[in-house]
Amino acid sequence: MVTLKAGSRPPWVGLGAAVWVQIAAGNAYTFALYSTALKSVLGLSQQQLTILGVANDLGENVGIIPGIACNKFPPWAVLLVGACLSFLGFGVLWLVVSETVHSPPYWVLFLALCIATHSSAWLGTAVLVTNMRNFPVSRGTVAGILKGYVGLSAAVLTEVYTMVLNDSASKLLLFLALGIPLICLAMMYFVRPCTPASEEDSSERAHFLFTQVASLLLAIYLLTTTIVTDTLSLSGYIKYVFVAIMVILLMSPLAIPLKMTIFPANRKKSDQSSGSTANLITGDGESNQTDPLLTPSSSAAYLGSFMESEDVSDVETLLAVGEGAVKKKRRPRRGEDFKFREAVIKADFWLLWLVYFLGVGSGVTVLNNLAQIGVSLAGLNDATLLLSLFSFCNFLGRLGAGAVSEHFVRSKAIPRTAWMSVTQMIMIISFLLYASALNGTLYAATALLGICYGFQFGIMIPTASELFGLRHFGIIFNFMQLGNPIGALLFSVLLAGNVYDREAAKQGSSSCTGPDCYRLTFLVLAGICGLGVCLSIILTIRVRPVYQMLYAGGSFRLPQSSGH
Repeated sequence: MVTLKAGSRPPWVGLGAAVWVQIAAGNAYTFALYSTALKSVLGLSQQQLTILGVANDLGENVGIIPGIACNKFPPWAVLLVGACLSFLGFGVLWLVVSETVHSPPYWVLFLALCIATHSSAWLGTAVLVTNMRNFPVSRGTVAGILKGYVGLSAAVLTEVYTMVLNDSASKLLLFLALGIPLICLAMMYFVRPCTPASEEDSSERAHFLFTQVASLLLAIYLLTTTIVTDTLSLSGYIKYVFVAIMVILLMSPLAIPLKMTIFPANRKKSDQSSGSTANLITGDGESNQTDPLLTPSSSAAYLGSFMESEDVSDVETLLAVGEGAVKKKRRPRRGEDFKFREAVIKADFWLLWLVYFLGVGSGVTVLNNLAQIGVSLAGLNDATLLLSLFSFCNFLGRLGAGAVSEHFVRSKAIPRTAWMSVTQMIMIISFLLYASALNGTLYAATALLGICYGFQFGIMIPTASELFGLRHFGIIFNFMQLGNPIGALLFSVLLAGNVYDREAAKQGSSSCTGPDCYRLTFLVLAGICGLGVCLSIILTIRVRPVYQMLYAGGSFRLPQSSGH
């Protein structure tokens, strides 16, 4: 592998900037904050509002085009598209809610919401793909951190909505229409491909640990301030102080590049070591700055120099002895870079998709119906605390998935998919707790489910990159994410919605109360997760040799180029 040129730009600035972009990418989670205003201003029925919720999910999760764009355009261009979509989509919604435009056609609202939330697909894909490539040997940790901040974005934007915008849906939509583009314009310079972080850097793990602790402190802070705001009447001054502290916590990952700038001694030492390695390989201090996953092996470079110094006849002899090793293109093996069309014909691709689909599909069913579940099982008219608990545990699951799987994959080469098996077993327990409707189990079941639901995201992302490479990771990852809206449609709308309406009809009311409202749904979801456990075990057995190859000796080993 060709060593990168010393003195190249470190990737930590990009990771710190990505945190802000990920908060902006969580704009789809704000639908509940302005949906009531849409319904009131336009006189929509509940069914029409539910259909707009489908538009919200579609825009957020259908990211095939952003995935393709990440391979053809630089990150700043992808971010710029996301900024434009946000300005256009949320701008139209603001015109409607502020009654600047009266009675637009319903299809315009549907399209505007799809465009607005589709910006999150562009923003999230740009920063995730770029940072996964910038930290190729710490994929699980990076995925956990970035997806964790997306999980926190709902709480961050809700805090801005309640403490700064005074619960005004119109002001929130204007903030999203203008604020998200401003964040993208401010950060697009910093989110870019750069020198991949070296696993040999002793400070890298400390930097990741600092970022994880900072995100955890932010999550605890947001949960605490949410509870305090709900229980106490606070003055405007105190609210602004709360928001200012939140902004400082969001800026904390930028302390790493700041520290590296002020105290550059360790970095210079590492750079000198890299430079000496480059001298050994190339004979001089120069080398190309390219993505290591996209770089030919050093043996190929040696072969090229050897060919230049030999006669043509000798070269032909060498190629003949190689039996087509240079001329023939072979299909990639698991762990190498796959094109999308090569990945979709692999059994492991569909096994991973099915396991993820079953896990997030069952989890999002509870998330979409959590308010009604609280009413039916415990008579909770205000589900704010229940939603906050789920969001906090969802964040813990996303962050923990990266940290836990990274530790065990390096220490014991245990495939990350093994944790999908474990978490879906726990999800079965959660669904059975919901179905039992025992006193005191609602919050425990919600906390367990939130953690396990978040784990599915934090495991799927690095697993997809390790099995099928980073070259076309954008489109592969976004195709995997289709499991979320498809699961919501099948399990939430067709299963939970029909069961709830049937039980409500038996009670002669439009709303259902009691454990029977969702009991059948929970039992079916438990069976779905049981199937997910079986499939994830099969997948884990199949991919174990890949992980033993990639993580032999406790460190990530970049695979050789497949030559395609």
